[in-house]
Amino acid sequence: MAPAAVLLGLVVGQVAVIIVEIVGHTAGSSLTKPTPAVSIISDVVVDVSFVAAAVYFASLHQRATPADFGFRRISWRLGIAAFLIAGVGYYTVTALYASIFNLHGQEKLPSELGVSRSTAALVGAAVFVCVIAPMAEEFFFRGFLFGTLRRWRVSVFGKEIGTWLAALITGILFGLAHTGSASSQYLIPLGFLGFVLCLVRWRTRSLYPCMALHSFNNSLALGYNQLHWSAFAILGLIVGSWLVIASVTGPLSAPRYAVA
Repeated sequence: MAPAAVLLGLVVGQVAVIIVEIVGHTAGSSLTKPTPAVSIISDVVVDVSFVAAAVYFASLHQRATPADFGFRRISWRLGIAAFLIAGVGYYTVTALYASIFNLHGQEKLPSELGVSRSTAALVGAAVFVCVIAPMAEEFFFRGFLFGTLRRWRVSVFGKEIGTWLAALITGILFGLAHTGSASSQYLIPLGFLGFVLCLVRWRTRSLYPCMALHSFNNSLALGYNQLHWSAFAILGLIVGSWLVIASVTGPLSAPRYAVA
């Protein structure tokens, strides 16, 4: 089911992108260098395609509920602790990696989305990068893919490693999924982030700390690395993104949706 969902998401996403680009071309967008609007819409439909694929395959054998994907309410103490521990671990390892391999440069996605070309493009890119992508990617990778793969029963020397193996595979696929939007030098840190987020999902049984950390990382990368905003402006972007994500996904964890 997991590889089938990945394949279906890829196929449907690419077909949807072709349709968007053709429609955009009729409106004056270039097929080789799409306008920011076409690029943003294309990225959104790709993420939506993977979400749809996950929902489809998860519903084949039984009725899936939001709780099955990790939309579970947890205590503030557990959520904040998971966020801080995972964040410190990720940024510490990434800093060491950057110093060893002289990591530098910027991601390609923000510039492709035209963040410096117009205010409308900046707003659209910020919404996608800091809100839509964290929700959709966490739903697919941590909510569905990791949740499915960790059902494996793999033992080595009598120790169960199915969950760790699922986290490793999900992290690798998460990094590879950003091949077109990030430079190759960033794929390993992104893969490690995907692995760490799997551990957060595992230990908390909730997707909310994962979305919070994912959004925080994207907001920091966009606001600091790409736009060179002030700390106050970046904080506003982070908090604003969290509030939007909470308003969209929060109702999914209401008691009436929960499973025992």
